[in-house]
Amino acid sequence: MRQDSATNSSATNDNATNGGVRVTAANEEQRTAWQGGVLPQVERVRPGLWSIPVPIPINPLRYVLVYALELPDGVAIIDAGWNTDEAYAALGDGLRQAGYAITDVRAVLVTHIHPDHYGLAGRVREDSGAWIGLHPADAALLRDRYDDDYIDDLVRREKEQLQRCGVPQDAATELANASMMIRKFVSSARPDVLIEDGDRPDLPGWDLRAIWTPGHSPGHLCFVSESRRVLMSGDHVLAKITPMVAVHPQSTANPLADYLDALAAVRKIGVDVGVEEVLPAHEYRFLELADRIDYVMSHHEERLAEIESVVAADDGAACWEIATRLTWSRPWESIQPFMRRAANNETLAHLVWLEARGRLRRVPGTPDRWYPAA
Repeated sequence: MRQDSATNSSATNDNATNGGVRVTAANEEQRTAWQGGVLPQVERVRPGLWSIPVPIPINPLRYVLVYALELPDGVAIIDAGWNTDEAYAALGDGLRQAGYAITDVRAVLVTHIHPDHYGLAGRVREDSGAWIGLHPADAALLRDRYDDDYIDDLVRREKEQLQRCGVPQDAATELANASMMIRKFVSSARPDVLIEDGDRPDLPGWDLRAIWTPGHSPGHLCFVSESRRVLMSGDHVLAKITPMVAVHPQSTANPLADYLDALAAVRKIGVDVGVEEVLPAHEYRFLELADRIDYVMSHHEERLAEIESVVAADDGAACWEIATRLTWSRPWESIQPFMRRAANNETLAHLVWLEARGRLRRVPGTPDRWYPAA
């Protein structure tokens, strides 16, 4: 799950000002398709590199962009899509336009374990014999998230966190179970290969290097190609919206700190490599990596300052109360329960960051209450 149009606060741009700098779509037709709410075309991005949109059900993001990399004996894909028949058919159709079939897939490199990226990986492996690659930090979360024997404990821990945030009892129960419906879109499969930061996956003809970019998930990966000067950014950096970075039972202790550090690392790598084009998992491809990262980082600084102001105006507020007073893309009352949980947990990530920097203090309890540091 990520921050989307239901809760996104302000870090959006559309070939318009991005903190004073334009972020340019690499393909205007792809951007127009995004704006128009339709699926973009399958596209040959560069020699041997294809973009395949795979639809996502019940989600305003509408599709995930799967990237197919031609190999001497087949094709590798980065991400796979949700496990639905429609998504599987779209992936197969896209591969056929590139001259391949599902059975030609030799590797599935998963940027992270959210259903729209990981959900079809197991089904593709069953039909093709491909190996699945995943960062070990995300691989460690698979059992608790997708195994029926363990999910109840994860839901319990989520409910306890929501109660510590000040969510009323009835709402905490509803919100803790809010993501159960999307588990059916995952064909759970253990990875065959664990991909660490700096690893170069065995893909003949490609010089991909993995970049560990925790924050949106603990094991999120990006992939950079020095020779082609492209970055496959997953959900880490998108053209218009910011990924959800939240505290939850499977997150790291301070995911926003992880995310901001990873943004800085990707920015440096982009400059060093001379990245010319960003290939994200959603929306559309774009050009100005460093400028977009600078804008996203400034957005979080603004968000942190807004939260400090809310806390200063109401000493002892709980996280849930703070979240209801922040600026979202629509009134709080119109945000659906699942996205309210996302908004709450993202607010908590910012509170934890401020606490770690000594700018706020927390008084533990049920709920925890937040105060200015002084």
